[in-house]
Amino acid sequence: MTPWLTVLGIGEDGLDALGRAIVGSAEFLVGGKRHLALAGTGPAERMTWQRPLSVTLDAILARRPRPTVVLATGDPMWFGIGKSLARRVPAGEMRILPAPGAFSLAAARLAWPLEGTATLSLHGRPLGLLALHVAPGAKLLALSHDGGTPARVADWLTRHGYGESRMVALAHMGGSLETRAEGRADSWTGEVPDLNTLAVECVAGDGARIFSRAPGLPDDFFEHDGMLTKAHVRAATLALLAPTAGAHLWDIGAGSGAVAIEWIRAGGTASAVEPVDARRATMARNAEALGAPGLDIRAGHAPGALKELPAPDAVFIGGGLSAEGVPEAAWAALRPHGRIVANAVTLESEARLVRARSEWGGELYRISVEAAAPVGRFTAFRPAMAVTQWAARKPWQGDS
Repeated sequence: MTPWLTVLGIGEDGLDALGRAIVGSAEFLVGGKRHLALAGTGPAERMTWQRPLSVTLDAILARRPRPTVVLATGDPMWFGIGKSLARRVPAGEMRILPAPGAFSLAAARLAWPLEGTATLSLHGRPLGLLALHVAPGAKLLALSHDGGTPARVADWLTRHGYGESRMVALAHMGGSLETRAEGRADSWTGEVPDLNTLAVECVAGDGARIFSRAPGLPDDFFEHDGMLTKAHVRAATLALLAPTAGAHLWDIGAGSGAVAIEWIRAGGTASAVEPVDARRATMARNAEALGAPGLDIRAGHAPGALKELPAPDAVFIGGGLSAEGVPEAAWAALRPHGRIVANAVTLESEARLVRARSEWGGELYRISVEAAAPVGRFTAFRPAMAVTQWAARKPWQGDS
């Protein structure tokens, strides 16, 4: 089909000659009030974005194949409307014409190489996403939700030990109203227009939290009631689960959600099954605080609660081994070449892992961690409970 939908990036300086020609040929024009004003007048039917977004997307699809233009800020495929449209419109039916985006413009203003700069959007998203990127010496560019976002980011940075970080808020870049405000996070007082992009050059102070992407975040980063896979065992567990970009994890008996959260921090997606209400609430807070707000939290007991989940590329069983059919259901659902890891501390659960190895292969490990602790006036190592771990990879059909 000939492209009927054009997604047109537009900057603060409005449309160029090509953009005006494209808008002039449209029968249906969609955009925000600011974009529609920049587009000028014309005969096209017009629509501003509605809530929920699906209302507007449905209206766009209802006009197929009439010539339709969607106006977007800068690059529509970088935290823009292009992603949502691409889910519903085949690539062959639309053309996407980007303009210089906020990140490119900000990098040019600051002379920051983009390949060494983390980019994120805080528009309608929790500040906890900062925990994915903040680190000593890191550079961040963030799309703000509104004019209050820089102050909220400054407060977050200060509370987490990065108060000395340099911040620059760049507003209305490329237009006649372009402005900037800058200062340190711990003394931020800048007034910023709603349409702004925030640059942060992270400086870690004494006691700053180091949010590493490597598995095994410190245990005290997580709120929990004791149901937590401890850092050393968690690191080993995630190494065997082998997270990759876009891969989906099932975390069964998730407790605090630590394994699922660290999987998401490594670039994947996850569904966490937990029957206890209070633990699910704790898990949600942990996910938001540690940059994993997309964690899919499900109530219920396995294996019943697993039936509606997306097919997994990896499965972690941290709880529920004693329930009938849990390893069987997980193994059956696992994609070929998927990984499964289960941890046990009781003899009964260990026995189930021995049977799993005999049924599906894999390896058994015993993990024992000892930490130095006071013994009177002296110091000695105290062992934590040993963890038995089963890990296996599901073969392709026909693999030996």
